[in-house]
Amino acid sequence: MSWFLSGFFLSLSLCLDLGIVNVAIIRTGVARGLLPSFLIGVGSSFGDLIYALLSMLGISLLLENRIVRWVLWLGGTVILLYMTWNMIKEFRRPKEIDLQESEERQIDRRRSWKDFSSGLGLALASPSAILWFATIGGSVIASSNADSTADLLLFFGGFFVASITWSLFMAGVSSQGGKWLGNRLVRGFSFVSALLFLYFAGKVFIDGYHTLL
Repeated sequence: MSWFLSGFFLSLSLCLDLGIVNVAIIRTGVARGLLPSFLIGVGSSFGDLIYALLSMLGISLLLENRIVRWVLWLGGTVILLYMTWNMIKEFRRPKEIDLQESEERQIDRRRSWKDFSSGLGLALASPSAILWFATIGGSVIASSNADSTADLLLFFGGFFVASITWSLFMAGVSSQGGKWLGNRLVRGFSFVSALLFLYFAGKVFIDGYHTLL
């Protein structure tokens, strides 16, 4: 169960970043309702899972190298602290999200597959997601030691479930109250994200300290 929760909370730290995927989910929810917004989120969940699997496979080939482990340990800790600071700044001065959709966009009812593929493409193209998997995801994986395939399945299961749950939550919130929440919604993302980034910074540093020193 600990592996499932680890994957679950790791995924949340990615979901809470106010990147292009969350903005797309919010805007679609406000303009077109829950289902199209949720399908974009589902597509992004599969995109995140693809990156997570690639990160695991790529990192596993390098973990035998002690220098790589040191870089992941120290570099990951620094980047997590940096992202924590960024989230604190966004909490104090939240980003403005343009929730206004043109009339043309509102009339355009895309098919379900197009919503899904749109979310998948956004996740794979997101600069923040690429940076996150290249640094944070690799660092957390490097500080963990899976004993079996079952542990990995639980980890990725938790990772995927968190992403789907977040997508449903975001679709529901944006379709019902996104227009009224405004900056309060952004500040909530930033605050919880800062806490999660700080938690993983501590986890990566402590695990690396015990493993490498």
